[in-house]
Amino acid sequence: MKNTLLGVIDATSYYDSLGDLLLHRSLAALPIAGRYRLVDFVLSNMVNSDIGSVAIFPKYQYRSLMDHLGSGKNWDLNRKRDGLFFFPVPGLERNDETIGSFNHFAHHIDYFTRSTQEYALITNCYTVCNIAYRPVLERHVQIGCDITEIRHGGSSLHMYLVKKSLLVDLIKSRHQTGYTCMNDVVEDMESGLKVCGYEHQGFVERIDSIDKYFETSMNLLELDQWRELFKKDLPIYTKVKDEPPTRYTSEAGVKHSIIANGCFIKGHVDHSMIFRAVKVGEGTTIKNSIIMQKSQIGRDCVLENVILDKDVKIEDGVRLIGDPEQPIVVRKGMVQGALMNS
Repeated sequence: MKNTLLGVIDATSYYDSLGDLLLHRSLAALPIAGRYRLVDFVLSNMVNSDIGSVAIFPKYQYRSLMDHLGSGKNWDLNRKRDGLFFFPVPGLERNDETIGSFNHFAHHIDYFTRSTQEYALITNCYTVCNIAYRPVLERHVQIGCDITEIRHGGSSLHMYLVKKSLLVDLIKSRHQTGYTCMNDVVEDMESGLKVCGYEHQGFVERIDSIDKYFETSMNLLELDQWRELFKKDLPIYTKVKDEPPTRYTSEAGVKHSIIANGCFIKGHVDHSMIFRAVKVGEGTTIKNSIIMQKSQIGRDCVLENVILDKDVKIEDGVRLIGDPEQPIVVRKGMVQGALMNS
């Protein structure tokens, strides 16, 4: 069954509740777990399932997404045949912003008609999970399904496996049928199609709010949760950056945290996610927080229940203490000084 699946990632999703983190990037490019982006999970799942042709359909602020993925080399998708494709569509209407919009696909129908794969896998970009799609396809074929919807705990993950010829028919007939996306088809009990469910067991989180993003990040600090998501036989790939190891001074202290490469830690870090190239000054305490790439934190600061976006500068003596249910978010590139807190 190798090379029989076509990968389709819908990266048009946007949630107002994540607005502070999506000012300069698409949801698919949201950093998570120290060195990854949300799109890394579903894309790695596809590559691990022998999917060699993947189309990404973005809309909002997708420059950072394209910069992260590049030619697809880190996912072995920089190929002469098939590989990684980007299909942005300008002017997509709000009511088309559902997973797998047929109107969106229709703009690039040639991609589907020219591809040689027999089946298509349509997914969202915001679900953090580790799924092997081959068993889904095998069950789909064995039972004789028209559409298989992947679920977790009985709820849809908005991931659909469908025969490519049926998908093309659904796209072309959308104005006659009234179907706007795969979910419309699945929910129509009178569609005449055999819709099957596939229950996935394992770590699954849908990132659709600041609270869920923060909660998921904190959960991944637990070793059992981390191992459930990051499996040796099904690795999660990401963009490789050659950076030196993190340096720690003799006064530094790190407990129950994830520290990425290239950092310089002089203070204390407890139960936090620290991304690449972050600097933490002397006498500073960071607890239950997410500090994104290249942020700089001065001396004698206290940060608790805080999310710092990329390139944030925290000056000496700043105290930022949020609530676990409502963490403080400092936007990308902002400077936070002690006088600003008084």
